[in-house]
Amino acid sequence: MFEPMSFTRKIRPYVEAELVLARNKQFQHNEADAFAHLENAHVLGQASTRLHVKVHIMMLLWAVRQRDLGEFWGQLFRIIGAATKTVFGLVPHGNTGGANVSPFKAMPINSKLERVIEKARSYEN
Repeated sequence: MFEPMSFTRKIRPYVEAELVLARNKQFQHNEADAFAHLENAHVLGQASTRLHVKVHIMMLLWAVRQRDLGEFWGQLFRIIGAATKTVFGLVPHGNTGGANVSPFKAMPINSKLERVIEKARSYEN
């Protein structure tokens, strides 16, 4: 019997690609672009508990490297929320995940990321 792939399995390669881009930008000391890729990874993976938590951990590590206490504490709060609320669908659609935005605020999604999410949610992959 055919069983469709889960959203997590379908979206993971796209989330991981953004995380690789974030690491590359960090190696280039381009922290702003690195965080932008972490935000993209968050938008893509926030419907998957596993990926949602992983991205927030990566954001926490970014905050540690930047010595950004506000981002650090914000990410600790968000890791707890991601671990306990994502499974119930209690995530604000499109939220970029940084401490610079309310963790409860839904946000518009970039059309490129929206297409990737729609593709991962479809059964045609």
